[in-house]
Amino acid sequence: MLAIVTISGKQYKVTVGDVILVDKIDGSAGETVDFDHVLLTSEGTKTHIGTPLVKGSTVKAKILAQEQGDKIEIRRYKQKVRYRRQMGFRAQLTRLEIVAIV
Repeated sequence: MLAIVTISGKQYKVTVGDVILVDKIDGSAGETVDFDHVLLTSEGTKTHIGTPLVKGSTVKAKILAQEQGDKIEIRRYKQKVRYRRQMGFRAQLTRLEIVAIV
């Protein structure tokens, strides 16, 4: 079974058993979360396309961990005026395991 689901404003193509990394979702490790913004479901030859959402379908996921992403360094430089700035950023992420597509 396949589904396209919207999580935190981004779309993900998921199947049961997939482990995905998304923007931070409130909750601790071990909790289950339901997502009802399902845009498409497909099972074999049957495909249900939502207008805009598929009615009555949800994706159940289990929170595996709350993590930080890789560090991104931002540098700014302007020549001839001695202007240099450096900044770092690490995104807050949540690792999810897809348990069921209902």
